[in-house]
Amino acid sequence: MRLRGELLAEGYDDYGIARLVADGTLVRVRRGAYVAKADHDRLDVSGRHALRARAAVKQAKTDVVLSHVSGLPEYDAPIWRIDLDEVHLTRLDGKVGRREAGVRQHRGRVLPGDIVTRNGVRVMSGTRTALETTTLVGVEPALCVVNHLLHHGHTTLEQLAERYRSMDHWPNTLSTDIVLRLADPRIETVGESRCFYLFSRHGIPAPVPQYEVHDEDGELIGRVDFAWPDLGVFLEFDGKVKYEKPFKPGQTPSEVVIAEKRREDRIRRRTGWRCIRLTWDDLEHPERTVAMLRREVGPTRLPAAG
Repeated sequence: MRLRGELLAEGYDDYGIARLVADGTLVRVRRGAYVAKADHDRLDVSGRHALRARAAVKQAKTDVVLSHVSGLPEYDAPIWRIDLDEVHLTRLDGKVGRREAGVRQHRGRVLPGDIVTRNGVRVMSGTRTALETTTLVGVEPALCVVNHLLHHGHTTLEQLAERYRSMDHWPNTLSTDIVLRLADPRIETVGESRCFYLFSRHGIPAPVPQYEVHDEDGELIGRVDFAWPDLGVFLEFDGKVKYEKPFKPGQTPSEVVIAEKRREDRIRRRTGWRCIRLTWDDLEHPERTVAMLRREVGPTRLPAAG
């Protein structure tokens, strides 16, 4: 990425820069910041936001750091239902933040350890990024982010709880407590986080995430996304990514599906448990899905025999 001043120093004028944009050589990512179109076109929404955010940092007239949801791309964190229209920066001079040209500056007390460097840019730590995100987005998307950061080791439940205690004067923290009570580092994906949120919101008994099943010799057969051992039920979230990414080099999608089916069959034979499968479509129709879950694992069901 190059700023207007850098291009001018290379000998271009504003007319020449405009020509490069018009002919598709460059893309303007924000006012005064440009990137090669080929590089820009390879990026997804998260990557393009990261470009705008880095440009805003370079153009800032005061010392700033990437913060809130603008830190998420640097952690490869999910952005499901998160608005990335604005770049979020935190000022380090203690002055009141402001909004301008798609950039929102925040004023916040920065503690030792709050700022780290990732991918060559300063960003809030995983702990602070998690907590800041809970103040900007709803409980469900925030839970997806926090679980990702926990699962990948960018923060811990203890670090979140400790830092949360110092947030008594932060705005918009009403949902933070809910997210932290639901957060679990064992939960690996957006789909699993959304399932867990669905269970909690609708009073479905909390399952054990990433439950391991072993054979008679103690060897691991496999893990299931969620299990209710007392009820003899396990649940798998059937996201397409499970089948689109082969387990081994050269393995075809059909071989992955067959391997997954064999794993599930072994788990069924070993445990005798029923299997529930949820899909993205099920999560988009919560009333129907909750009714089914209540029949299978609701509080009125008796524990499994034995």
